[in-house]
Amino acid sequence: MDDDAPGKLQIYSVEERGDVTATCVIRCVGGVVRTGQQFSIDPGVDGDTSLLTLDWINCYGQLADFIKPPYSGTVHLSGEEVDVLDRGVVLTSRLTAPPLI
Repeated sequence: MDDDAPGKLQIYSVEERGDVTATCVIRCVGGVVRTGQQFSIDPGVDGDTSLLTLDWINCYGQLADFIKPPYSGTVHLSGEEVDVLDRGVVLTSRLTAPPLI
């Protein structure tokens, strides 16, 4: 598996939603997804490019630092655009720039 590929999460359901937070059941559909990463909503949902932060991952009853395909779990996301999260929406991690030498 390519660790450099962007992580992708597909929303299965939104279990709880607040003003700027959401708890969702997801399936990891690409790359390695890590806590603390920022995600953008794939184009197609009103052209939105807002950022969401992955606060935690619960995979099969245990907190995890990362998740990779084809596993599923529950995640907590925070950001201004949690209201657009819905079944089928795909989130893509934003890759960080390589360090300057």
